[in-house]
Amino acid sequence: MLNLSAAPRVFIALAPVDLRGSFNRLSARAQNQLAQDPLSGHLFVFTNRLRNRLKILFWDGSGLWVCAKRLERGRFTWPAGEVGNKVRLNAAELALLLGGLELTRAARQNWWRSE
Repeated sequence: MLNLSAAPRVFIALAPVDLRGSFNRLSARAQNQLAQDPLSGHLFVFTNRLRNRLKILFWDGSGLWVCAKRLERGRFTWPAGEVGNKVRLNAAELALLLGGLELTRAARQNWWRSE
C-alpha cells in the first residue's frame, strides 16, 4: 500500500509522458528529466498529455512499484512551470492532487488549471 505520509519527497514531472512505458521508461525519466535516483525512495509522479491518467514510481527498499490512476471524468490539476523541469510537493499536496482537489488559492497560485 502506498503510504503518503512516509514519503520523504514527491517529485512531479511537468512534461507529459507516454504512460505505456512502465518501470524502465519511468525510471529513466526520473534519472534524466527529474535528475533524481529512482532508487532513492522518493515518489515520482508522471501524467499523460490529457492529464486524465497518472503513474507514480517509487522504490520500497526491495523493488520498484508503479501505481496508476485513471480518471473516468475530468482532469488532474497539474503544477505549472517550465516544461522539462520538476516541482516538489509534500505528501498532503500529493493527496490533494490524487483526490482531484485543488490547493488553497494562495498555495495554488502557480498551479495549472483545467478548462
